[in-house]
Amino acid sequence: MPHPSEPNPPLDALLLRAADGDREAFAHVYDALAQPVMGLACRILRDPSQAEEVTQDVMIEVWRTADRFRPDLGTAKAWVLTLTHRRAVDRVRTIQASKDREVRAGMLSPDRDFDQVVETVESSDERRRVHHCLAALGRLQRVPLVLAYYQGMTYLEVARSLSTPEGTVKSRMRKGLEQLRACLEAGS
Repeated sequence: MPHPSEPNPPLDALLLRAADGDREAFAHVYDALAQPVMGLACRILRDPSQAEEVTQDVMIEVWRTADRFRPDLGTAKAWVLTLTHRRAVDRVRTIQASKDREVRAGMLSPDRDFDQVVETVESSDERRRVHHCLAALGRLQRVPLVLAYYQGMTYLEVARSLSTPEGTVKSRMRKGLEQLRACLEAGS
C-alpha cells in the first residue's frame, strides 16, 4: 500500500490507512474530499452555512467510520459523497419537518391574525377551483398536467410514462394550460 507522503497516492489507499488510525492519511483524504463534499452539500441544501455543518459532520463520520469503506464496492470518493448525500437529504428533511411543525403550531394558535385566516380560506378556495378546472379538462390534457405538476415529472418523463412522443405531450400540456387558465379566469 502506498505511503501518504508519496506523490498523489490513491485516495482509496489513503482512506484504508486512515481506517487504521493514520492521521496523516486522513489529512490527505480530507484535503482531497472537503471541497467536493461541500459542493454536493451546497447543491442539495442551497444554504452555505448548513452545507458547512454537513461537511464537518461528514468528514468526522469519515474519520470515525473509515473502517466501513470497502474498495471492492466502489471508490473512496463515491463512498464519501454517498455519506454526504444521505446526510444532506436528512438535513433537508429535518428543516422541512421543523417548518411544517411551525406552520401547524401557528395554525393552532388561538391569537392568529385575521390575515392568516383570510389567507388560509383563499388558499383553500383556490385549490378547490384548480381541482374543479382540472376535472373539466379532457383526459389527454389533464393526465400530463397532473403528472408534471403534482408528481414533479419532466416532459420527457411524462412522455415515457404515457408512451407518447414528447412533442405530443408538450402540445397537450400547452393546450391544457390554456384551457385551465381560461377556466380559472372565468371564475369557476
